[in-house]
Amino acid sequence: MMGKVLTLMGGLLLAGGALAQATIGSVEQADTLLAQVAKDRAAVEAEFAESEQVCYTKFFVNNCLDKAKDKRRERLAELRAIEIDANYFKRKSAVEQRDRELTDRNQRDAAEDAKRAANPPAPRVTPEEKPRPQPIKTLPAQRQAEHAAREQQRAARDAAEASERAKKVEDYNRKQAEAAERQKRVAEKKAEREAKRAQREADEAAKKAAEAEKAKQHGQGK
Repeated sequence: MMGKVLTLMGGLLLAGGALAQATIGSVEQADTLLAQVAKDRAAVEAEFAESEQVCYTKFFVNNCLDKAKDKRRERLAELRAIEIDANYFKRKSAVEQRDRELTDRNQRDAAEDAKRAANPPAPRVTPEEKPRPQPIKTLPAQRQAEHAAREQQRAARDAAEASERAKKVEDYNRKQAEAAERQKRVAEKKAEREAKRAQREADEAAKKAAEAEKAKQHGQGK
């Protein structure tokens, strides 16, 4: 089982490197990346679960678990960055498509308005007829204002995602520093235990030597 997971994770690292270096050029490619991220995330969780079981068989269980968690956190952060980029590309493509449609609609409306202005229909109103209410029409200026509001909202979302990504990088670096500090403390405690053990052995050896010397002198005295 462990060999199977390691083989799977080897493919994950290669795929992850390719994904991180890929330039997204279409919505289809973004969807492919998102599907791959979902598969890779499942593989990361599977490896972590397997690593936990292995750690419980080792002497330094906590140290092993911390390393497994840091490894999992690093890979998930990489996948999250790819996921954010793919989703951003899809949203950007959708906004651009809406902008193109809005521009086309504005151009068609302007052409129709110009045509109607150049060829106004002949009035056929009789004294008995009452003016009909004109349907409310969205003016080009209003459409432009709505477009500007959407652009502001998109810019705000992009800024929030950039802030989130920066925070994740900061959290990862902090966790790395904490992990290094924990390893340092573990090494210091181990060295301290070794020193105490060596001191006890030296004290015991000195005590035995003193007892042997005392016994020897006592025998010579007889």
